[in-house]
Amino acid sequence: MIVPFPAGSAPDSIARIVTLHMQQTLGQNIVIDNRPGAQSVIGAVEATRSMPDGYTLLAGSNTAMAANVSLFKKLPYDPVKDFDAVARFITSALMLVVRADFPARNLSEFVTHAKARPGQLSAGYASAGMQVGLAELKVRAGISVVEVPYKGVPQAVTDIIGGQIAFTFADSAVAITQAQGAKVRALAVTTAKRSTLVPDIPSMAEEIPGFDIGVWNGLFARAGTPRAVVAKLNEAANKAVTSPDVVAKLRSLGQEPGSMTPEEFRAFQLAEIKKWAAQIKAAGIQPE
Repeated sequence: MIVPFPAGSAPDSIARIVTLHMQQTLGQNIVIDNRPGAQSVIGAVEATRSMPDGYTLLAGSNTAMAANVSLFKKLPYDPVKDFDAVARFITSALMLVVRADFPARNLSEFVTHAKARPGQLSAGYASAGMQVGLAELKVRAGISVVEVPYKGVPQAVTDIIGGQIAFTFADSAVAITQAQGAKVRALAVTTAKRSTLVPDIPSMAEEIPGFDIGVWNGLFARAGTPRAVVAKLNEAANKAVTSPDVVAKLRSLGQEPGSMTPEEFRAFQLAEIKKWAAQIKAAGIQPE
């Protein structure tokens, strides 16, 4: 299973939790192959080189399989034509995080702090959700920041802790772990409403009306994979994300498991491509 993000990232953690259970169902070892970089393009392209037999899979997220369509002028793969949708794993919010000793204690103070320092704060991003989140923050809150690209969220959070950058929109899985260790402070979640998994953390929309970014992750196979194989993989994935132990592990990382049939997942993906296109346009992001 190709994971287009680095080890320790949320997509990597999700893949390892889910595949551990899938292995038991399938009676087949699943090896995680991390191929981070270029907003998931490197990993996705690598997956297109595989045979359509179900033995090489892609842990695809909203970045690789939806948003990249609008983030790149010429994407070297087609997230619909080159892949079969197999199963959705999770949906989740991102979290706006700063270092534990950052001067702003809440989102309102953060916006005031940033407005008073135009162009002085730096922010890291490593996925479409993070990039769009930054763009929306700049537009809706009227602030100016320096954007710094990373291969993965863990590296960006490490640099927040080290003081190299000021903030980022981190995956919940990384943010919650670091916040529990008192190394970072989570100021808000990016979805329109508070997450039931971390209800004490306010939503961005409470301070910045209209802000709403949710992310997801799921399983894809090379286009043309036999339907019986897709069905078998879907059954194993859905069995995993509905099992109590897997659900507990994912929710502890701020991830909400959600199973789908291959047909439902494809329809969901197509709707997400349109949604991200609209968000990217509204945020004023120009394709690379």
